[in-house]
Amino acid sequence: MSINKSLSIKMVCAFAAVLFYFQNMSAQELKSDFWTHVRFGGGLGLNFANGFFSATVAPSAVYEFDRKLALGLGLNATINNLKNRYKSTILGGSVIGLYTPLQALQISGELEHLNVNRRYDVNLNIEDENFWVPALYFGAGYRSGNVTFGVRYNVLFDAQRSIFADPWVPFVRFFF
Repeated sequence: MSINKSLSIKMVCAFAAVLFYFQNMSAQELKSDFWTHVRFGGGLGLNFANGFFSATVAPSAVYEFDRKLALGLGLNATINNLKNRYKSTILGGSVIGLYTPLQALQISGELEHLNVNRRYDVNLNIEDENFWVPALYFGAGYRSGNVTFGVRYNVLFDAQRSIFADPWVPFVRFFF
């Protein structure tokens, strides 16, 4: 079984577990209590360099089981443009788990699956690419109120297929 198929199955299983949890709650519990535990947020990214531009929008929603544990889903949309070289569009989703053992410390795990579509300049004689790339991040960050600043590490990092140059990725995460 390929790693992409295996990760897709794991993402579906995690989503099914969340649905099972909510299905076992009574209808009254869901009506009165569910939305008080849902937090919306995510991240935004903007990068400029010499002839390079990148923008990311990554909305997320998590359900807080208690003050320490949250589980949710996220989306990711990224565009990249390297002048006279290539353009890429990256779309995908993720399952995210957050654990806050101390008020100022947040530990995270995120299983992400992204579709990468790269279109190269015709003059480069490089064939366009379209592929899926999995990522499994473990991270830690400093949390202050609704904002967490931290770093995460992709344990499935593949230098040939990754959208990042390094397995270490800094992040800023917001949830309201």
